Amino acid sequence: MTSIHRATQWGVATTLPLLLLATAADARQTQTQTAVPADAAEGRADTLVRRMTRDEQLRYVFGYFPPMSKDRPADMIPSAGYVPGVPRLNIPTLRESDASLGVANQIEQRKGDVATALPASLALAASFDPDLAFRSGAMIGAEARAKTFNVLLAGGVNLTRDPWGGRTFEYLGEDPLLAGIMAGESIRGVQSNHIVSTVKHLALNPQETLRTTMDARIGEADLRESDLLAFQIALERGRPGSVMCSYNKLDGDWACENDFLLNQVLKRDWGYRGWVMSDWGAVHSTVKAANAGLDQQSGRELDKAMYFGKPLADAVAAGTVSPARLADMNRRILWGVVSTGLIDHPVSTTAQTIDYAANARVAQEAAEKGAVLLKNDRGVLPLARTARRIVVIGAHADVGVLSGGGSSQVRSVGGAPVEIPLTEGAASSFARITWHASSPLAAIRAMAPGATVTYLDGLDPAAAAAAARKADLAIVFAWQWRTEAQDVESLALPGLQDTLIDAVAGANRNTAVVLETGGPVLMPWLNKVPAVLQAWYPGQRGGQAIANLLFGAVNPSGKLPMTFPASIEQAPRPVIAGLAEMKAADSARTSGGTYGMVDRELSPVVPYEEGAAVGYRGYLKQGKRPLFPFGHGLSYTSFRYDGLQVEGGAELRISFTVTNTGRVAGADVPQIYATAGRRAGPTTRLIGFERVALAPGERRRVSVAVDPRLIADYDVTGRRWHVAAGRYPVTVGHFAGDAALSGTATLTERSVKP
Repeated sequence: MTSIHRATQWGVATTLPLLLLATAADARQTQTQTAVPADAAEGRADTLVRRMTRDEQLRYVFGYFPPMSKDRPADMIPSAGYVPGVPRLNIPTLRESDASLGVANQIEQRKGDVATALPASLALAASFDPDLAFRSGAMIGAEARAKTFNVLLAGGVNLTRDPWGGRTFEYLGEDPLLAGIMAGESIRGVQSNHIVSTVKHLALNPQETLRTTMDARIGEADLRESDLLAFQIALERGRPGSVMCSYNKLDGDWACENDFLLNQVLKRDWGYRGWVMSDWGAVHSTVKAANAGLDQQSGRELDKAMYFGKPLADAVAAGTVSPARLADMNRRILWGVVSTGLIDHPVSTTAQTIDYAANARVAQEAAEKGAVLLKNDRGVLPLARTARRIVVIGAHADVGVLSGGGSSQVRSVGGAPVEIPLTEGAASSFARITWHASSPLAAIRAMAPGATVTYLDGLDPAAAAAAARKADLAIVFAWQWRTEAQDVESLALPGLQDTLIDAVAGANRNTAVVLETGGPVLMPWLNKVPAVLQAWYPGQRGGQAIANLLFGAVNPSGKLPMTFPASIEQAPRPVIAGLAEMKAADSARTSGGTYGMVDRELSPVVPYEEGAAVGYRGYLKQGKRPLFPFGHGLSYTSFRYDGLQVEGGAELRISFTVTNTGRVAGADVPQIYATAGRRAGPTTRLIGFERVALAPGERRRVSVAVDPRLIADYDVTGRRWHVAAGRYPVTVGHFAGDAALSGTATLTERSVKP
């Protein structure tokens, strides 16, 4: 595994020039020998393109989907994608794998090939730990390289707009600053291994229901101030070799042939030099797509037709796509290949040894730092190791922990003790409901060796309540599975789990609930349960991590990266664009094929009327009280903030002191918010955060320089970010809406390029 970089301190938000400089400085230790300077990479890429023949240029702009490919070179293995290289020029074959949570191996298409399974990306986001994001990415990248892959379809940064999004667990929450930083650091970690990472899915792809046909509608300023800002920050910090465009339409044009999105924003305004690859099955044309900025058709077997290759050759011959544009497509691909160091450090053609034990420790750290203690009345947690009788109930906690489904599915080290095939639904062709082999029951028994620890499956609430009545402690594990390709139809826990929790809590006042979910769920039993731990999908060491947290061997420190609604009516769309109706209509119009891979006749318009007021921004603006707010998370110790200093003028800087006022060591994430915005009215925005680990009684000064885009309005006419002169309320708190410290920043007018 490559060397690991640890930043000594994170000034997470900063002004735009400092943001770019800080990123380069943070990366220096690990990437000095990895990344090639952008201009040098472009020069080398241009030289290679000039040496390529027209046929070679045409071959490098499309890829195969190996599971469905009829042409199988000897080095093609079942995986996400394969693009043949140009051996005579040492241009590498691109061997692509899904890798959001580890090197994926959906439905075990490569028999016996296991990898380290990280927790859900939401857990990583909940850690608010950019260093952990880097190390997690570095771990995935090292395993991918050892498995002969050199392009990872990672870096998911789509913001959570709806609480029932099926793919929410793969992303990094609802805030553009948090999502952008964490994605950028993960990408940087992946690419420290001399391989390419994508950032995906550009853009406005927050739902799975009819994801291949929906037309997302939003104003440009709103889009720039929310989803696009997350992508922009991720690009600046991570410098990914490739960007993946999404399935959906944006304001009437498919994302993968959207001139505004790809040419104007990504390549012109942001100066992005790498290549745009399509999502698998997201291409709809040849000439329009190429001229609008798509550089590579991915997994051609999953599109309706072969759009690049010969059709592109015909378009170049006819003059509808210029030879210069074809050269630019290749130059951009090669910029990604050169800038990441891949061309100078080719991946081995044979599998290499992997230190799975060391990588498992990274997975466990992510599970422990990302779990969120939602509630802890009467100090029920941490559990006493002196307890004599403990009952563990539900969610297959005797054998493992749940994982999310879809293209991110990892076949984890240790295997899958529970795997349930799907008999219907959009994800049935490539997903199974899968548990990783990490038994919470075994880990709890190890933590309390003197106790009698029993397990019940929870299918009979009455039997579970009877067992709980005889125990000193009851721990109920509850689950809700989410997957790519379909959204959950309800935020309620499936089956009789709500009834189960209610019955157990009624029988034993010392009941703790552990939630294994890929997003928020409703909790009608919350007032009866003293302790709730949100474990997300905790990865292949989730059982050990959960036990450590429950018994206090690890102090919980995660903070919610998304708002948990108190009811479905609080969501911006009470039903995702008519979820049930659209699914029924889609089913009626579809004659066959795999969901997400073929066109549909139905093309609904989905207006994102909340605009830039995503998640907590909208809740605070409308005065809604959620079940749990963004940024919320409890600890077994306590923290105090004081000494606020606000420096204004041309640049905003916030500093304050954090003190651990409790009796045990712990980590806190003080969050800085500002009320800003003239264009659409004032909104509360996260403008900075820092994870701080402190011993009892320890104090630390935190200083954060604020990126001006976080407090600016986007001026569409002037194509700029605009900070109006004036006074801006600033708070430091434990969650969105909290004001442990309050101040005011007086800022001068400022403009920043887009």
